[in-house]
Amino acid sequence: MKIHRYLIAPLALMLFFGVSTNSFANSNTFMAKLISPRLGQVLHPGQHVTIQWQSMLPKTQARGCEMELFLSLDGGRTFTTCITPYVNPHSTSFDWIVPNLPTNAAVVDIHFGCEWYYPETPSPQPQSTFVIAKG
Repeated sequence: MKIHRYLIAPLALMLFFGVSTNSFANSNTFMAKLISPRLGQVLHPGQHVTIQWQSMLPKTQARGCEMELFLSLDGGRTFTTCITPYVNPHSTSFDWIVPNLPTNAAVVDIHFGCEWYYPETPSPQPQSTFVIAKG
């Protein structure tokens, strides 16, 4: 019976603090990971590039959900340029023409939200900082 106490106590603590053994799969939050462009990749103005990402969407039946991609030219401190119009939240890519905005610290932010149901949630990707070369 001592073994049961050793199993029950950690499980009770996990339930109390809301910790899950598989928090990514059971989470009701939005998470995203940029696949392309990659860290250090050099893009050129006018180049056609496919931005690709993976995401985990929250479990919601809400209508009006959308994603948007934003661009930072200062390493993720500010996101002043909208890359996409609203896109389907189940999308995993967007074809983009690289703008003539030279920077050594371009970062993409992948936003998700559902009007009135799920707040606009950013997911900046500074681990995938890339370069936009001078035109």
